[in-house]
Amino acid sequence: MKRKRTTNRVVAAALAATVGLTLAACGSDDSDGGSDDGGDTITLGIIPSWTDGLSMAYLWKNVLEDEGYTVEIEEVTEAAPLYTGVAQGDVDVYPSAWPEVTHASYMEKYGDDLEVLGTYYDDAKLTFAVPEYTDIDSIEDLTGEADRFDGRIVGIEPGAGLTEVTTNSVMPEYGLDGDYELVTSSTTAMLAELETAVNNEEDIVVTLWRPFWANSAYPVKDLEDPKGALGEPEGLAAVATDGFSDEFPDVAEMMANATLDDDQYGSLEDLVVNEFGEGKEEEAVAQWLEDNPDWVESLSS
Repeated sequence: MKRKRTTNRVVAAALAATVGLTLAACGSDDSDGGSDDGGDTITLGIIPSWTDGLSMAYLWKNVLEDEGYTVEIEEVTEAAPLYTGVAQGDVDVYPSAWPEVTHASYMEKYGDDLEVLGTYYDDAKLTFAVPEYTDIDSIEDLTGEADRFDGRIVGIEPGAGLTEVTTNSVMPEYGLDGDYELVTSSTTAMLAELETAVNNEEDIVVTLWRPFWANSAYPVKDLEDPKGALGEPEGLAAVATDGFSDEFPDVAEMMANATLDDDQYGSLEDLVVNEFGEGKEEEAVAQWLEDNPDWVESLSS
């Protein structure tokens, strides 16, 4: 069985030094827990600006710590080092991966060292979006309109699956790569540009996805994708390092049973990101669990 865990997280620290992981330890390094699986530390990896993973990580932190586990959350800036960390066993679980379409290239590269524990949301999709007041309705309509958008499609992190799909599929499929530049930096920077444009009633086209709180927070609309270049809807899943379900069968079973519908997911992310905000993720999750008292019970059904 492939495992590279050490009690003092030496390997995780080495990975951080080599690939730029930012460690955000949210639990104790003590490996004495009260669970039947041995009570070892479970490490959840996230990209903080991708709020589906942020929300799910803190939800699982609450649930697993209540079961007697020690939980650490490691923050990573890009998808590639996150998948590397999970594949190498230095991160146990990526709690909100997009394995079917968006992160398919990472699954192909690392799949032998990963296991998909369960799909918790089954209708996620990538989108191009514009403000509601912008009078175009399809990605096809972007052709010949580069000037009104300053020749820019505002994207997110360079290593994101959405960025890869935009570059390698959407832009060439719709003939946009000659007139538009895909501007990448971060999700936070993209949202800042979107907010500025909306406040000034200016035209902007951004890469987005669903589910994501920004679709409700800003007056935006999805552009139709008649050529299907963004891919089919997919599931959001907990992806673990190979052998995790053998080492932590109880946790693997809970993650396999976990499901969220649109209302549950939307309320969770809204609490974490908007109502409570940065630094108060644990309080937000506690409120959500109070509002959804049957959800934890469903994990053992």
